[in-house]
Amino acid sequence: MAWEFFTVYWREMIRFVRFRTQLFASLLQPALWMAFFGVAMSSNLDRFASAIPAPSGVFSVDYLTFMGAGVIAMTTLFTSLFGGISLLFDKNWGLMREMLASPMPRTHIMLGVSLSGMTKSFVQVAIIMAFGLLMGVQFFPGFSAARIVLSILGIFAFVGVFSLGFLLFSSTISMRLESPEGLQGIITLLTLPLFFVSNALYPIQAFPPILQALSIYNPLTHLVSGVRYFAIGSDFFAVGARYTSTTADVLASFAYLVVFASVMYLLARRTFQRAVVT
Repeated sequence: MAWEFFTVYWREMIRFVRFRTQLFASLLQPALWMAFFGVAMSSNLDRFASAIPAPSGVFSVDYLTFMGAGVIAMTTLFTSLFGGISLLFDKNWGLMREMLASPMPRTHIMLGVSLSGMTKSFVQVAIIMAFGLLMGVQFFPGFSAARIVLSILGIFAFVGVFSLGFLLFSSTISMRLESPEGLQGIITLLTLPLFFVSNALYPIQAFPPILQALSIYNPLTHLVSGVRYFAIGSDFFAVGARYTSTTADVLASFAYLVVFASVMYLLARRTFQRAVVT
């Protein structure tokens, strides 16, 4: 029933709001990342990239704007990968045993936790965009009000599908492990390759061929490409390189994320159906 799913979802949101330290850190961290790392890197990379003139008629953006999409992707990745840790706490406290034994479909537990994590990602993305605009990030340059609304919806669509995929992945791992330390170890192992083998912080054109190939299959690369398309535009110049994308490119990236999320859903569903908590 719908109310069962909503109960799990609402419980996770109450937990998020009541844990003030977690709430404050999760909302402040991306803003600090952009404020310190973004400003420091922007002052250096903009100076180096200034030696390469932008092509005539192409909109040029600074590194802070270029990295803004990367910060959105990084925050979504971290939030999603850690989203399943609440399931581990439920297992350790004995709550998961009661939930699995209840008449509620197990998929409701999985989706309730995952969609609450998606909601947290939406809140963080909204804060990043607002804070970035205050810092001078050139999001939505020259866009009309209607296009800004459509762009924000497009960003949320990409963030939503991406976060859902990794939240389901995190939930799958959490149901197979017994300790939060094990989950943290796996997340630490995955986070750096996913983040740095992507276009979040720098162009991938200069990558070695093997890393370029890996970045194409990296879901984070497709998220960043989608966010930049909606936040900056389909044709812009940044960090000494020109970036162009078409509607077909963006739809292909979105389709890739949908397939990724679907595969993660099937894996998570299978794991929850077979889970035995003592």
